[in-house]
Amino acid sequence: MVSEEQEFLLKALREAGDQLLEGLAELGEPDLRRRPCPDEWSLKEVIGHLRDAQALALEQVLAILDGRPLPHRDLDPLPEERAYREQDSGALLAEMARQRRRLMHLLWSLTDDEWRQAGRHPVRGEVSVVQLVRELAQHDLEHLWQVRRIKSSASEPQDGIV
Repeated sequence: MVSEEQEFLLKALREAGDQLLEGLAELGEPDLRRRPCPDEWSLKEVIGHLRDAQALALEQVLAILDGRPLPHRDLDPLPEERAYREQDSGALLAEMARQRRRLMHLLWSLTDDEWRQAGRHPVRGEVSVVQLVRELAQHDLEHLWQVRRIKSSASEPQDGIV
């Protein structure tokens, strides 16, 4: 049985993830590739980043449960390094959804004690499963806002936007 906070976090993750996937799936390739400004990610890059964040969160939760140090990677350079704008949108969305399902399945299966378990992060020190999930939910909400902002600006005239 999950606590009230755990249920809230799981619901927040599910709803943000569903809204992200729905909002992104309805867009065409030009809108997904377009960068709102040269130094901001396109929606395709956001999709890849969210997929990477969910995969890392899954690895980190599993590391905590196994008593291993948490893996740490800087995910921000990956969209550019791995050319997410050039990748297939359908495949990116499908992989994002798959990573989300895997993570949610694991989180729903955890006991109260497992939610409270903590592991050592190489930069941040002790981090619990609850903290990781809380931060991931916040991360999703930030990107949901970003997706909505980019979508609303897509209907505006574009003057030399990359």
